[in-house]
Amino acid sequence: MALIKLVDPSTLEGTPREVAESGIAQYGKALNTWQAIMNKPDMFAAYLPFLRQVAGPGVLEGELKDLSALYVGYLNNCQYTASHRSTSARAKGISDDQMRAVVNEDWSGLSDKYQIALEYTKALTLSPSVLSYTEAPQIVDEKLRAELKAHFSDVEILELTMSISVWNALARFHRVMGFELDMPEAPEGVKPL
Repeated sequence: MALIKLVDPSTLEGTPREVAESGIAQYGKALNTWQAIMNKPDMFAAYLPFLRQVAGPGVLEGELKDLSALYVGYLNNCQYTASHRSTSARAKGISDDQMRAVVNEDWSGLSDKYQIALEYTKALTLSPSVLSYTEAPQIVDEKLRAELKAHFSDVEILELTMSISVWNALARFHRVMGFELDMPEAPEGVKPL
C-alpha cells in the first residue's frame, strides 16, 4: 500500500492535467509515481517533462541510459524502478540476458565505454553513503574521472550523471512510497531480491 494517496489525474486542471494526459497517452495509464506526485500538481507538471529530458533521447545512447538506470534500480534494491527500467530496456531491444549480465557485473561483452559508464553508475550509487567528503570529495577517483573524459563528451557526462542521479533519487522515492508494480516485473536475475 502506498504511503500517500494516489491522485486521480482527472481531478487536475490546467498544465498539470495536460502533462498527465500526455503521459497517459504515451503509457496507456497514469503511473503510480505520477499519481503520488500529483498531490502537488505544479510539481508533477515540472517533473514529467524534466524526466523526459533526462531519460529520453539525447546525445548519450538510449541503450546505455537504460542499462545504467536499470543497474541503479538493482543496486538500490528497488523492484518498482527495476520493473520500469527493464520495460524500457526491452522496448529498445535489450534482451533479458543483456540485462542480467549488467546487474551481475558480467560486462566483458560490452565496449570499454559501456563498462566505464557502469562502473561510474556503481560508484555514484553506492559510494556516497560509505565515503566521507574528506575521503572522496567528488565520489569517484581520478582514474575513473580520466576514463570518463577520454570516452565521453562533456554533454554525455552531463546526461549520464544526471540520469544516474535522478534514478537514484527515484529508486529511493519508489521504495519509501511502497508502490504496487504498474508495469511487468523485471526478468528473473534482474529483479532485486
